[in-house]
Amino acid sequence: MEKIRVLTAGDSALLIQFEQRIGEDVNRRISATVKLLKMQQIEGIVDMIPAYASLLVQYNPLVIRYEEIYKRVSAIVKMDTKVESMEKKVWEIPVLYGGELGPDFFHVAEHAGISGEELIRLHSEKDYLVYMLGFLPGFTYLGGLEEKLHTPRLENPRVKIPAGSVGIGGSQTGVYPVDSPGGWQLIGRTPVKMYDPEKQDPILVQAGEYIHFYPITDAEYARISEAVASGNYSVQWHKEG
Repeated sequence: MEKIRVLTAGDSALLIQFEQRIGEDVNRRISATVKLLKMQQIEGIVDMIPAYASLLVQYNPLVIRYEEIYKRVSAIVKMDTKVESMEKKVWEIPVLYGGELGPDFFHVAEHAGISGEELIRLHSEKDYLVYMLGFLPGFTYLGGLEEKLHTPRLENPRVKIPAGSVGIGGSQTGVYPVDSPGGWQLIGRTPVKMYDPEKQDPILVQAGEYIHFYPITDAEYARISEAVASGNYSVQWHKEG
């Protein structure tokens, strides 16, 4: 039987600890708990921050007392969340692989012992679960990278990696949402903004959702970039399950 603990985390937060391992089933349980808490509309909860195997619930102690929030959260985590029936939201993220925008593309292919075409196929055939957000605004920790594509990080990290760069670091893949230093192997770039501070919801993808990368041409990259810059591009997504 799954054991879930509700712990005190300072004077204005509770930490819900789920089974301590990384797995899609654990993530679905966390996402279902977030959904239940939102449905309850508990006055005083100010934020919920999911991680690999936990959920931090922040609250305002001037609005709701510790005893009350602890009681209500503890009751919710005991509910039947029916995680098997949850829908899967998949974001379609276009990527221009290789070339100047993917300077480590052929190194990753060589490390895996495959062709560039096979690298693109393997990287773009899966839906990647967003386990959590962190490190940078909108930086997604993705699970599900094909083992053959696992590639060590750079020995000497780059001082600046452009926003939108798609990289591989060890057993993970992801997108740099803003310009930043980094040591991942860069295999391409997306013209989509994963983080846009000008929008009401600045972070595009949320924990518990999925990302599917698909390859595009230079011409498509230029067209989408222009549409993004003019505010006339909407990232496509669909639901499964």
